[in-house]
Amino acid sequence: MTSCLVFSAGRSLLNMSRMLCQSICLFGQKLVRRRSLEPRDGSEGRMARCLNTLDLVSLGVGNTLGAGVYILAGAVARDIAGPSIVLCFLVAALSSVLSGLCYAEFGARVPCSGSAYLYSYVTVGQLCAFITGWNLILSYIIIAASVARAWSSAFDSLIRNHISQVFKETFSLHVPHFLAKYPDFFALSLVLLLMGVLVLGVRTSALVNKMFTGINLLVLSFIILTGFIKGDLHNWQLTEQDYKLATAGSNDTSRLGPLGSGGFAPFGFGGILRGAATCFYGFIGFDIIATAGEEAVNPQRSIPLGIVISLFVCFLAYFGVSASLTLMLPYYQIRPDSPLPQAFLQVGWAPAGYIVAVGTLCGLLCSLLGAMFSMSRVTFAMADDGLLFRGLAWLHARTRTPLVAIVASGTLAGIMALLFKFSDLVDLMCTGTLLAYSLVVFSVLVLRYQPEHNISKNDRTQDTTEVDPEVKASPLESVPEGIISRTLKCLCNPISTTPTLKSGQIVYGCAFLLVFLLTILSLLLALWPSQVFSGDPGFTAGAVLLLLLIAGITVIIWRQPQNPSPLPFRVPALPVLSVLSIFVTVYLMMQLSSVTWAQFGIWNAIGLAIYFGYGIRHSPEFKSDPQQQRSVSRPWMNTPLVLNPLKHRK
Repeated sequence: MTSCLVFSAGRSLLNMSRMLCQSICLFGQKLVRRRSLEPRDGSEGRMARCLNTLDLVSLGVGNTLGAGVYILAGAVARDIAGPSIVLCFLVAALSSVLSGLCYAEFGARVPCSGSAYLYSYVTVGQLCAFITGWNLILSYIIIAASVARAWSSAFDSLIRNHISQVFKETFSLHVPHFLAKYPDFFALSLVLLLMGVLVLGVRTSALVNKMFTGINLLVLSFIILTGFIKGDLHNWQLTEQDYKLATAGSNDTSRLGPLGSGGFAPFGFGGILRGAATCFYGFIGFDIIATAGEEAVNPQRSIPLGIVISLFVCFLAYFGVSASLTLMLPYYQIRPDSPLPQAFLQVGWAPAGYIVAVGTLCGLLCSLLGAMFSMSRVTFAMADDGLLFRGLAWLHARTRTPLVAIVASGTLAGIMALLFKFSDLVDLMCTGTLLAYSLVVFSVLVLRYQPEHNISKNDRTQDTTEVDPEVKASPLESVPEGIISRTLKCLCNPISTTPTLKSGQIVYGCAFLLVFLLTILSLLLALWPSQVFSGDPGFTAGAVLLLLLIAGITVIIWRQPQNPSPLPFRVPALPVLSVLSIFVTVYLMMQLSSVTWAQFGIWNAIGLAIYFGYGIRHSPEFKSDPQQQRSVSRPWMNTPLVLNPLKHRK
């Protein structure tokens, strides 16, 4: 009798454990559900397709060339790189191009709103897509609010700080350190004004953006030409004697920056690399072009061209402004807070400072409009997928703009611009942007090596079940002892010249392992750079071993067959460019402080509460996929991918 009870209890525990394991597997499958690229019912033609290539280039240039082009060059040249800042911008531009090319290919594949959020949803899965979109929204909110306050401050300085004085006298309150000293109602008004521009429609928004971007480019052209006319090449060849003369002739030597070793690169190769890492953030913003994919007339052509042209224009602007600045003024005499007005004062053109001020205001206005545009489109895309509240996906019947998303996100950005200061949140903004960049590069790498499954919703089950007999029919499956040799052969010398289910799985596994190894290498270089490069046996050996493993995995991916589907644009030199781009973005993320990562964790904890409480149960994949509990052993391959967008051109 006792043995029967024990047997019955053991059997019950075994059944419970099986049910628990099955529940965990099914829950895990929900987190990695991927979105099909097929247009959903009623989703085609909802947003107005009216943006041409020029509109997209204007959006990209305007969103990237904000106030940074007027401030960033001075800060980097004075303390980090000297005249070699022109090389810093060159290296930073090349690094940005790595991500930009991946955005261009994915924009041609997936011409819809959502940018990096949508791309990660298609390739990596729902949970990762939600985290990406949630952090993109945070980045855009911080950018919009901080740019609004910067515009208010710049305008206030032109009228001798009358606005700030009135606000301080009216609202002289004791506030916590993370709040601004006074509520900036001027910044709030600016956000509400541009929110109204966005509500009027994408044509109006594009027109306003083109107007202010054109003024900004004219001001930058004036600065570049003036610098080359009034500049002196001797300022790229400064010596210690010049520094002593500047010190003797200065009433306030504390305003002078360090000399370094003088010459063109006074802080050496290390200074160029550090400057390039800082200058990389100056190219953030081109992803707005991919965000506008659903509103482009011909996205397969316009998105790649728009990204490449806008990055090239931004590089020319940064390169020209930094060269002009360091030619007009010795780098150690640059004032980081107002480098260009001081340079014009030095060469006797003080009134040109007002022209610089106009360009600064126009650049900030374009950045603010671009951030609010991107913020509303990502919010709309997530709500349309059911991961955020459905009401945010409502479109205005006449203008076909996401009205509720624009108002909700703009109101939040306006409130933050009214009350908060953002000096401590800039790094948090960079975290979300860098995460999005790395996921886009990862997605392009994975998609290029996947088989093409052009499957409709009705015959998806039939087609996926037809794949299994083909795999089982392989004569090699009857020889268990040849599993290892077959696996090695698939890794190094695949039989098929087109992607298969197995080669796609190999690339998935290798890509995840590659990201893991690159993260460890970046962490090693970020925390212990001196030990690695000084020849410390342990650290150097670890770095070399990681590099060898990364090289080996890259070769394995390279040996797999790529999808031959014709695309308007394809990233060249895959997978090498993808590996370099992921390393750059992950390394920059490892440079961020622990406080930033703590803030990042808090924001994502809030987002995950929304996802598990609402989003996971309201996505179309949850409602319409009857096969979501199938193939537990292969969760990554449950959702087929449509890799040829030319068959689905709207």
